[in-house]
Amino acid sequence: MKKVLTVFVLAGILASCNTSKTNATSESNQSQEKTMNNKEIVGNFLGAVAKQDAEKMRKFANADYIQHNPFVPTGLEPFIGLLPVLKENGTYAENVRLFQDGNYVFMHNIWHNAKPFGADEMVAFDIIRVDENGKVAEHWDAMTVLGKETASGRTQTDGPTTVEDLDKTEANKALAVSLIEDVLMGKNPSKITEYISAEQYDQHNPQIKDGLNGIVEAVEYLTSQNNMFKYTKIHKVLGEGNFVLTVSEGEWNGGKKHAFYDLFRMKDGKIVEHWDVIQEIPTEGLAHNNGMFGFKN
Repeated sequence: MKKVLTVFVLAGILASCNTSKTNATSESNQSQEKTMNNKEIVGNFLGAVAKQDAEKMRKFANADYIQHNPFVPTGLEPFIGLLPVLKENGTYAENVRLFQDGNYVFMHNIWHNAKPFGADEMVAFDIIRVDENGKVAEHWDAMTVLGKETASGRTQTDGPTTVEDLDKTEANKALAVSLIEDVLMGKNPSKITEYISAEQYDQHNPQIKDGLNGIVEAVEYLTSQNNMFKYTKIHKVLGEGNFVLTVSEGEWNGGKKHAFYDLFRMKDGKIVEHWDVIQEIPTEGLAHNNGMFGFKN
């Protein structure tokens, strides 16, 4: 895998602020920053990244910005120093989904002209943590090649984007955890019908068909090839309303360690849709020793 630089573009949420040298304007800008929600803070930071505006990046992110993409140096200045790589290749991101859970903002993105990442088009999940001072503090991601054909006929990113049922966020997060623990970790696989809707289950993994039957068929095939994936640990669960993203660690393809990012959509207490990104955890050519996980809270 090539060494890559991960930056982001979020259309529609970027707040533009003109800088003035006067004290009055400076105080006004500081007041605006304090009233921004985390989505807006992240939007401003990523907008500065897209424009390669180093000064604005320093305004919205910590100098000791922690990086978990294994190929990107940790720290803000090394990050800034690598930005020309994307400009050279015309690489940009199309944001498909954007959510917030407390001090975490998590995104579903398509990367275009993404040869620096290893392919022309890539799909990714990105997570950014905003600290108590309203500064971008930490970043995680996982990426995979965007396929042209899928078993379900759906793409890896299409489907609903609107958040609903905000009052059910915690229940939906618990539902996702139960599915992973019982089914994907093998504690009680027979309970799958308690978690996944038998009436509707829209699948976006390119190798798996829609519905419960699609999952059964995929499991039977992978097992026959002695290549069934195994989830071993849930590192983070983030949710907003009817959408929940889980970040897990596991093994696949001959026992190699992988990061599993799974996005679920829930309806009436059941999972009705699934998107994912699976990335092998590299062991060579690492830019830091932060690891791909390391969530503290």
